[in-house]
Amino acid sequence: MTVSDPIADMLTRIRNAIQRRHSEVEMPSSKLREAIARILEEEGYIEGYQVVEEGSYPVLHIRLKYLQEGTRVRRPAIQGLRRVSRLSRRVYLRADEVRDSHSGLGISILSTSQGIMTGREARRRHVGGELLCEIW
Repeated sequence: MTVSDPIADMLTRIRNAIQRRHSEVEMPSSKLREAIARILEEEGYIEGYQVVEEGSYPVLHIRLKYLQEGTRVRRPAIQGLRRVSRLSRRVYLRADEVRDSHSGLGISILSTSQGIMTGREARRRHVGGELLCEIW
């Protein structure tokens, strides 16, 4: 099955898995999805990820992270995900327009000429790009 927006599909799969309190989610792998998973792992939103060859195509396995609150309550590390730039409405930011999501409590992920990176990294490198999504 072909997906017209692989980033939106990835975010939806993660959101649905979190709502069902799954420990892992899997999806077809691509370089873009792997780059986003790498950022989520570096920023502490997921436990980790792994690419596994299953049959004729690679599958991306993401281990979700839950934080312990009290004795029984597990709160997901990812509180929300939002696709910003869509196929029908692209959102581009100059280097001086890049900001953190949710007043610094979340991250923004950009596609720049230097690769996929967080808003913080894009500001540090003084590059702009397409605002793919926000995670908090």
